[in-house]
Amino acid sequence: MNDEHSRPNNSAIAVANPWQRLRELTDARIGLGRAGGSLPTAAQLAFQMDHARARDAVHMALDTERLMPDLDARFPLALRLNSQAVDRDEYLRRPDLGRQLSAEAERELAKLTLQPGDVSICVVDGLSARAIHEQAMPFLDAALPEIEKLGLSLGPAALVEQGRVAIGDPIGEALKARMSVVLIGERPGLSSPDSLGLYFTWAPRIGRRDSERNCISNIRPRGLSYANAAKLLAYLMREAQVLNTSGVTLKDDSEVDSHLGDGRQGNFLLPPK
Repeated sequence: MNDEHSRPNNSAIAVANPWQRLRELTDARIGLGRAGGSLPTAAQLAFQMDHARARDAVHMALDTERLMPDLDARFPLALRLNSQAVDRDEYLRRPDLGRQLSAEAERELAKLTLQPGDVSICVVDGLSARAIHEQAMPFLDAALPEIEKLGLSLGPAALVEQGRVAIGDPIGEALKARMSVVLIGERPGLSSPDSLGLYFTWAPRIGRRDSERNCISNIRPRGLSYANAAKLLAYLMREAQVLNTSGVTLKDDSEVDSHLGDGRQGNFLLPPK
């Protein structure tokens, strides 16, 4: 018997899902089809590849040699700092150490004699150095002109290895900044190993709670655009100066450009004006 004729045709066995057309509009794992009670081989292999990419993003080292010249070109001074986590393994096992500056970093900040700036910007590896490598500089190129329009001055930028969100608090406090912006690699998803997160804090200081921050998430070409994220950050900065606060007491009722409906999209959690 000819083996070629006896083999099952996998393409005929796999059952298509009518939702597959929606996959053109999203990276979400929908409409994958099935082969019997299982995923088709192609979908299963794609899942394994995306899972490997997410794991790689978590363990990838931050390329400080590449990023420091980029920050030097955009800020009056760029600092390279470390948290108390000595390596990636300790960083993943001890989140608390990633929120605190190393003794060397504290000494470096204490030596600075520059005039305080309004805004402290920290670029932190977080859980995806890949997100920092790919998204941080394009976002800064969109955000820095928006910050300049507000008349705010920039303090030194900090590039932080093995850092968590709260690492921006001791840095902002040491720099006597009025507000802190932390750009951080978000926890990788199976369709987004390169997602950049932003955390905005008014009057940063050690001990700030997460409820005292505003988050802008999923900044990347296939998520929230750099331009819209920059406009939202500028809105938060402007409102924070009026209210002297950030976090849950600073609501987002801004409008952003959208290709949907009439071209304006507000915060869907708020009633229409």
